[in-house]
Amino acid sequence: MTESLVQDPAALARSCEALRAQAWMALDTEFMRTRTYYARLCLVQVATPEQIACVDTITLPTIEPLLEMIYAPHTLKVVHAARQDLEVFADIRGAPPAPVFDTQIAASLCGYDDQIGYGALVESITGHKLPKLHTRADWETRPLPADQLHYAEDDVRYLRDVYRFLAQKLEALGRTDWLREECAALTDPGLYRNDPREAWRRLKQGQSLPPAAQTLLRELAMWRELTAQQHNLPRGWVVADTALVEAALVAPTAPEALGRIAGIGGPPARKWGEEILQVIQHGLELKPERLWEEPQRPDRRQQALYEQLQTRVRAVAAEIKISATLIAPRRELLKLIAGDSSGSLARGWRRALIGEELMQLCGNPAAATAT
Repeated sequence: MTESLVQDPAALARSCEALRAQAWMALDTEFMRTRTYYARLCLVQVATPEQIACVDTITLPTIEPLLEMIYAPHTLKVVHAARQDLEVFADIRGAPPAPVFDTQIAASLCGYDDQIGYGALVESITGHKLPKLHTRADWETRPLPADQLHYAEDDVRYLRDVYRFLAQKLEALGRTDWLREECAALTDPGLYRNDPREAWRRLKQGQSLPPAAQTLLRELAMWRELTAQQHNLPRGWVVADTALVEAALVAPTAPEALGRIAGIGGPPARKWGEEILQVIQHGLELKPERLWEEPQRPDRRQQALYEQLQTRVRAVAAEIKISATLIAPRRELLKLIAGDSSGSLARGWRRALIGEELMQLCGNPAAATAT
């Protein structure tokens, strides 16, 4: 077995050649995002049954040969808690690689905790206890210390055994297709598009604002997202969330008033003040809209129905030994009660397992139509 830090094109070519014929690879990344909007990829760790390679994406002039292997549709990518890793690749190529086997999701379908960490899963399956020495390491520093490199290797070293164990257990339980369905959703390119027009949804503080201020906040959030993307800066380095909400509420139209808002006055006002005032002026000319729906408390009948559905879900979950919230979180049950059949309970393995029954209990006509 070869374990090495890949820092030159010839070594990268050899590693990629070894990956070419593999049906699956264990995959992890190390990246930094403290000073940028887009993550800076620092290291990519890959492992096959015979090889571990840590590809130095900072030193190499290009990692395109590796990306070709990672994006190969015939190769299954085994990743733990894959969302952030897939987002890094989606930023580079516009879409995440597929197909994927997420070991955190696989573990949850096998009865482990929904959000089980990699270290806990490795210890449970292999008996090996991983050290927690470099969880907040600086991965941009070169040369990489030997113990930090060993830590990075471990992120894929034991992932191979975890994958084999979980794949066999899923097959024995008849849930391989369940995981395939979950991971297909995880590799939907739409999950990784930060549409500036939808940036207001991140600002939960806006729910309490009046419609005119919500409309203005939408425009300010779109401006901030575009600015952060264009300058590759963290959103908070452009304008903090609290300052953005305050600006939407106060709606200043003059530099002096804008400068009095905490978090905008000073450097942000000097750098972005004119643009912010233009966005505010534009927002004030728009028709006010209520973007966030006012929360509706379930009435007595709906609450009784919710409790009935929840009791049934818990019974099924206990029977098959997985988490009830994995099958049907509260928001999905409330969707069914409201007559909304667009949620996860109306399709796939959840519908076959219990969704059909729950829709019938709700009197939902969609229960009679297969999706």
